[in-house]
Amino acid sequence: MVHKNIFLLLLSTIVTMNACGSDSSGGKEKPIDPPAETTGEVVAYVTTNNRSFDFAKQEVKFNAEPSMSPLTITLDPATRYQTMDGFGAAITGSTSFNLLQMKAEDRTKFLKETFSETEGMGQSYIRIAIGCSDFSLSEYTCCDKPGIENFALQDEENKYVIPVLKEILTINPNVKILGSPWTCPPWMKVNNLTELKPFESWTSGQLNPAYYQDYATYFVKWIHAMQDKGIPIYAITPQNEPLNRGNSASLYMSWQEQLAFIKEALGPKVKESAPGTKIYLFDHNFNYDNITDQNDYPVRIYEDAVASSFVDGAAYHNYGGDKDELLDVYNKQPDKELIFTETSIGTWNDGKNLSVRLIEDMEQVALGTINNWCKAVIVWNLMLDSERGPNRDGGCQTCYGAVDIDRSDFKTITRNSHYYITGHLSSVVKPGATRIGAKGYTNGVVYSAFENTDGSYAFVLLNKSEEAKNIVVNDGKQNFTYNAPAKSVVSFRWKK
Repeated sequence: MVHKNIFLLLLSTIVTMNACGSDSSGGKEKPIDPPAETTGEVVAYVTTNNRSFDFAKQEVKFNAEPSMSPLTITLDPATRYQTMDGFGAAITGSTSFNLLQMKAEDRTKFLKETFSETEGMGQSYIRIAIGCSDFSLSEYTCCDKPGIENFALQDEENKYVIPVLKEILTINPNVKILGSPWTCPPWMKVNNLTELKPFESWTSGQLNPAYYQDYATYFVKWIHAMQDKGIPIYAITPQNEPLNRGNSASLYMSWQEQLAFIKEALGPKVKESAPGTKIYLFDHNFNYDNITDQNDYPVRIYEDAVASSFVDGAAYHNYGGDKDELLDVYNKQPDKELIFTETSIGTWNDGKNLSVRLIEDMEQVALGTINNWCKAVIVWNLMLDSERGPNRDGGCQTCYGAVDIDRSDFKTITRNSHYYITGHLSSVVKPGATRIGAKGYTNGVVYSAFENTDGSYAFVLLNKSEEAKNIVVNDGKQNFTYNAPAKSVVSFRWKK
């Protein structure tokens, strides 16, 4: 009898390991399981913080009978929140450079795993720079020579960013693209709005009001130039991190300046010449960089009816403050949208340590922003190399990508927390989905529920506790049980 029990235990262990997709690769090269159409049962994807489950696909059966388990979470489709736009990462100059160092077949395989709606995670939102960012190969704008008539897309965009975007759009034509400038052309800058002295520097300075119209034209020209290349622009922000003077390419833009620029120039020109492109305000931290008179930055602009009429909402980063600010802004202006557009991992926050970052980033960045009304979650660089580059002086020297590629072969890929958190969302929550209510068991778990446009339900669960949780999910008509491993993220999708 003892020998029989030992045999059954060994057999159970083998089956469990196969189901987990267990590997010892440290997140390297193991292929991502593609999503599957639901066929009356539940499709699940699970990742643990020790990679014993590495985005492993499983199928879960519905329970034959109702469950009375105290670990039940019940969906409430009648309670409806925001409509989701999507999830993804930034395609910076550095990301594009790294992708184009790969062999074509390796790059296509990775991009399909990331963006394909049928062969991969289905990531659906990309952020790009208008001109350079702090992760570009050089500092530039699309109009470095004075005179707006000199506007043109530059080599980095034509050689790197646009070819990568085209390949992604071939894989998933429904990807949304958001553009943000790190700086205006330096010849448009002044030292301050009192002296109005020329300030031709990549770093800091302010936009000269005399160039409001030219700079608005710059945005419209960029939108049209990208569209002419086959790259549709879904949205823009007027300035990346407008309260950060210290980035390698930067421009200070107070809420008062952004209001005036939008009201007098950017809003009317986009409405007239690029009416399908959304405008999101701010694009910076929850705490407004502790600048007291900049608190409630987007809300102050909403208070001007004319400026407000041109904008769709506000964008946030998490380098300062708390995600609760999103709920505060929503409550003050519930008719405006919220999106989350940047977060980084790096040496300062143990960014390569999935055992820490998977749980924290899923709770704070992904589910935390969604449960506070964000329609989109976008992380920073999709791909950096194994030496955290290419990077430039003045930019981040200590950042990791959502994935990192080995610089020695431009083939071996390590997936980090940001790749998993956006992937777990995009794999089951599709663009156009509505976040719905969910209530019940909450001890050590965080979750969010959605109804997709095809009628399927999506449910994303974080088990942040040290023990497995035998969770029951009930949609009101049917229920299933899933033993969520300790320290794991699990995504589910099923038909009603």
